[in-house]
Amino acid sequence: MAFHEVRLPARLAFGSTGGVERRTEIATLASGYERRSTPWAMGRRRYLIGANLRSLDDMAELTAFFEARRGRLYGFRFKDFADHKSCAPGGAVDALDQVLGVGTGVRRTFPLIKLYGDVARPIAKPVEGTVRVAVAGVELGPEAFAVETTTGVVTLETAPASGQAVTAGFQFDTPVRFDSDRIEATLETFEAGRMAAIPLIEVRV
Repeated sequence: MAFHEVRLPARLAFGSTGGVERRTEIATLASGYERRSTPWAMGRRRYLIGANLRSLDDMAELTAFFEARRGRLYGFRFKDFADHKSCAPGGAVDALDQVLGVGTGVRRTFPLIKLYGDVARPIAKPVEGTVRVAVAGVELGPEAFAVETTTGVVTLETAPASGQAVTAGFQFDTPVRFDSDRIEATLETFEAGRMAAIPLIEVRV
């Protein structure tokens, strides 16, 4: 998939709105009962950015970022300030935040995930230098594991013993792309303007 490992500058996202989208198919039966199903295992995030930009310099920077991604062609990293940690947004990342799996005595690789109830969201874009890992409740030193920041896979130097829980804490970005091939700006003064909101949509990686 076409993806650039670059993050949208945070200040260009201030004032953004967004949330999770689900897709539910509902069939109403003759009896009045409903049958509900979903083709999506995971929700999909959508955002609107740019509407609060007033500085011509910031608008020019966002336009340059848009051009470098070729509009909708290339995905990129986006920091969702409402959901960018393995813990609550206001909390401190801890190596015990999320359970990645259980050791078998052989397995050494564990993909990062974040649990929302019983829904496990794959985390493919962790922020470099933020991942902490523990085995059986004991935090590992940075030399004891490696993290692939483009896939979110953690590889341990030593396979955990059978039954030992592997946990992790981390910060992460959401992989997104622009959901429009057009952006618009209005010049209001010689030093300020206004941009129309630009949609972003989460991509599967």
